[in-house]
Amino acid sequence: MIIAPSLLAADYGHFADECVRVDRSGADWFHLDIMDGNFVPNISFGPAVVAMMRPLTKCFFDVHLMCRRPEILFEAFRDAGAQSLTIHVELGDEVPGLISTIRGMGLGVGLAVNPPTDIEQVKPYAGLVDLILVMTVNPGFGGQKFISECVPKIEAVKRWRDEGGHSYHIQVDGGIGMETAEICAAAGADNFVSGTGLMKAADLSAAVSGMRSRAQAAAGTAAS
Repeated sequence: MIIAPSLLAADYGHFADECVRVDRSGADWFHLDIMDGNFVPNISFGPAVVAMMRPLTKCFFDVHLMCRRPEILFEAFRDAGAQSLTIHVELGDEVPGLISTIRGMGLGVGLAVNPPTDIEQVKPYAGLVDLILVMTVNPGFGGQKFISECVPKIEAVKRWRDEGGHSYHIQVDGGIGMETAEICAAAGADNFVSGTGLMKAADLSAAVSGMRSRAQAAAGTAAS
């Protein structure tokens, strides 16, 4: 199980300290939400912030590009220290070329799907990506309520992985706390992005460990 705190819920006045806090927490990945004010109605931060963070942590940098033209940012985020770039299936006909470009840069490739989008739009790319991100809130803002109607999407993505012999991560993001992590793990998720649920915890290490344990238990129960 991969636990990935999201910088979106960090204390923006103390980015460096927050990065060190995540590094010491036992978290596996650092999830970095990049918003352009176009694809989503919000703006977050850019490559310079990621480059500042890179020397402060050993965590894997998972960059989620909620952007209308993500390709113009690929090289900048790679150079800043990103190890995986996730784009959205909602970009339509551009998706195959974007996947190929990211792969050619030697980075991990993720594909995200928003709550209103039919999960079948993702299926043609199941064998081409390292990660499928099932958004469990509508992207753009942190602190939203988990959309339970997205759980069948997680189950579908797991079924494709099992039937196709794929090895991609099944990531969930949006309203992920202890209880919803269990729900998602039981459905097949193995990669948990959590902003408010983790970053606002008084003891981040305990929260990371607790989420991992509860997800593992839920996945084990579902498999038995």
